[in-house]
Amino acid sequence: MEVRAKKALGQHFLTDQKVARAIVDALQPTVISSEVEKTPFQVLEVGPGMGVLSQYLLEREDVDLKLVEIDTESVEYLLTHFPGIQGKLLEADFLSLKLEKLFPEKFNIIGNFPYNISSQIFFKVLDYKDSVPEVVGMVQKEVAERIAEAPGSKTYGILSVLLQAWYDIEYLFTVGSGCFAPPPKVESAVIRLRRNSRTELGCDENLFKTVVKTAFGQRRKMMRNPLKPLARAKADREGWSEEQLADFLAQEVFTLRPERLSVEEFVELTNLLS
Repeated sequence: MEVRAKKALGQHFLTDQKVARAIVDALQPTVISSEVEKTPFQVLEVGPGMGVLSQYLLEREDVDLKLVEIDTESVEYLLTHFPGIQGKLLEADFLSLKLEKLFPEKFNIIGNFPYNISSQIFFKVLDYKDSVPEVVGMVQKEVAERIAEAPGSKTYGILSVLLQAWYDIEYLFTVGSGCFAPPPKVESAVIRLRRNSRTELGCDENLFKTVVKTAFGQRRKMMRNPLKPLARAKADREGWSEEQLADFLAQEVFTLRPERLSVEEFVELTNLLS
């Protein structure tokens, strides 16, 4: 029995066993029990497909594995070929899952993420940032570069800022298209996210997200253009005149393009607009 790769699900099955083992080996969170002994850490594999990562995850005694797969054909394949998965596999859409019901404690995420939902997966990770200490994922190379990029680059964007606010990002290695069936038209890359020590942003988190997304909505323009509605909302709250609003928008930060700002500078900008 083989599983047909479905374009609608963004499926490209990894076939290179050396790469698969390297991805699994890259997952290295440390969980210590109250008895100061190592205990298996919770891991959720997203989109196991034909089990190329699952086989190595199941071998690890330090991993307590759960898997979520939306494709019924893949679910049948996994249950047939990997008896150890019985009771660990959930047939569901990861993006719709209430993860707190599956994992009352902290858990880690790993997967060969479907290209068509990889950004959505990372946005969901952000929703659970206080519960997810580590993520190891294979994504389209361009997405990996964007997430790991430093300020000043043309590829630095929304995901870069939002993820780097809460995670340390490592670009681990590139994976060629020949390692998949069917081969994708682009290269892939493996990245690792490890939760940083930040416990709060120092600004309104919801407004921070709005400022970042709004600023990058017109990334080729100076930020006074996309952020003017947020500045006007502040002016209305403060009872400013049009002249005062113009003076506010004349500040240097509004003359910059969004890719110039670090996470800390976006925090300062958010406080300025709050």
